Amino acid sequence: MKRHEGKVAVITGAGRGIGRCIAKKLSAEGAKLVLASIEEPVHEVAQEIKDSGGEAVSIIADVTKKEQVVAIYQLAEDTYGRIDISVQNAGVIRIAKLEDTTEEDWDLVMTVNTKGVFLCAQEAALRMRKYGNGGRIINTASGQARDGFIYTPAYAASKFGVIGMTQSLAKELAKEKITVNAYCPGIIESDMWTYNDKVWGELLGDYKPGELMAEWVKGIPMAYAGDGTEVADLVSFIASDEASYLTGQTINIDGGLIMS
Repeated sequence: MKRHEGKVAVITGAGRGIGRCIAKKLSAEGAKLVLASIEEPVHEVAQEIKDSGGEAVSIIADVTKKEQVVAIYQLAEDTYGRIDISVQNAGVIRIAKLEDTTEEDWDLVMTVNTKGVFLCAQEAALRMRKYGNGGRIINTASGQARDGFIYTPAYAASKFGVIGMTQSLAKELAKEKITVNAYCPGIIESDMWTYNDKVWGELLGDYKPGELMAEWVKGIPMAYAGDGTEVADLVSFIASDEASYLTGQTINIDGGLIMS
């Protein structure tokens, strides 16, 4: 029997990058998926999964809007009748010097990365409680939830907030067998890190594309940038029955870059 056979998983930010990898991994392990994103490619990911024999539906939704979050989880109930796993993966980053960080950028990052996680976790928990079968709530933090990087005050603050929220919710939901955990990706090959490399490279010196990321990768004990499939493997474990006694934890997955 596959690890997630018969389970239903909601994944936000599922249109590309780590979210897409998580979707494909959970599907391969037998989960039925509800994929959400603010971007159209989420429909392509759902189709890929169906073409490979899995079950998936997709929805365009903004995780910062309560009514759209409710629509995601209502789609899960209407389609599959339950929700067992909720992965809050949607996120954004803005990189700028302090004097160039706008109020709009601050609000966007905090709203997507922290409020969005809260709204999805809230809706998932409400419905998991109704079913009475426990569940897995999994939040995306970041290496910047451990060690804030330069020129990203909003992003660092938003991700530190995810850890605090994870711990608080874990304590509230523990007796109902709903676990709440988070994971902290490090330098992962993705569209976001292509952006990071470009913008940080411009701010920190005259770096050509790829040079700054390569320099930072040298500081990783395992000496390579991670892949989204490696993050997905961790998420699949956290979502599994094997992780039934794991809650309130935030796990780094970064090749040893940050060991705290």
